[in-house]
Amino acid sequence: MEDNGKHTERARDAAQMSSSFGYRRVGAGEKQPLVDAVFHRVADRYDLMNDLMSAGVHRLWKQAMVAKLSLPRQGGRQWRGLDMAGGTGDIAFRIAQSAGAAAHVTVADINASMLEVGRERARKQEMAGSVEFIEANAEELPFAENCFDAYTIAFGIRNVPRIDIALKEALRVLKPGGQFVCLEFSQVDLALLEKLYEQWSFNAIPQIGQWVTGDRGSYEYLVESIRKFPDRPRFAGMIANAGFARVGHEALSGGIVALHWGWKL
Repeated sequence: MEDNGKHTERARDAAQMSSSFGYRRVGAGEKQPLVDAVFHRVADRYDLMNDLMSAGVHRLWKQAMVAKLSLPRQGGRQWRGLDMAGGTGDIAFRIAQSAGAAAHVTVADINASMLEVGRERARKQEMAGSVEFIEANAEELPFAENCFDAYTIAFGIRNVPRIDIALKEALRVLKPGGQFVCLEFSQVDLALLEKLYEQWSFNAIPQIGQWVTGDRGSYEYLVESIRKFPDRPRFAGMIANAGFARVGHEALSGGIVALHWGWKL
């Protein structure tokens, strides 16, 4: 398939994702600094751009993600969650609000600028007691084995250079019976919606990025990275290959995004 004259074949495996920065091929070790630079540039407008790019629908997708989690009941045992690549705290705050005092969420992100936005949001929302922020690489987590009840990652896995390593790290830090839940962009299933979505993605989103942040290039990368990400069955296979059981997925909004999950048994 062609978009704006560029080939958009989806990656078939983790290796193809590690060698691509959007549509651009990169060498080993080159992707992470390029991705870091993108999120340093957009951090202070990241949440605003999510509202503008999705017309606010990202809030419903994130609520669906939180609803998929097996959260503790109010007053239940202490529950620990790790939200990876969740720098601004959007998912962590939703989890903490849903689970109440029984939950503690660690937000881990490799990007210090995103984490600084999250810490400020936590301070303003008086949630510093239930949500903490740690700078960490998804491919080499600074946590012991078997210490989290759930690992979540929303719109972040496609930016990780070595997805297969990150998935194995997710499995390692989860407790037996722990849950992995990923929210990520996917492939649109409806022909008419796909055409509209392509026009919006490649024409409107970079322009909005230019107007709001003064940075068109970062949003061109984000759109391209969505098109490169593996389709739902292939990504589900990657999750299973990492060692997760009871792996599944569900398309939302006609396939614009998808929920993926698995369990450490």
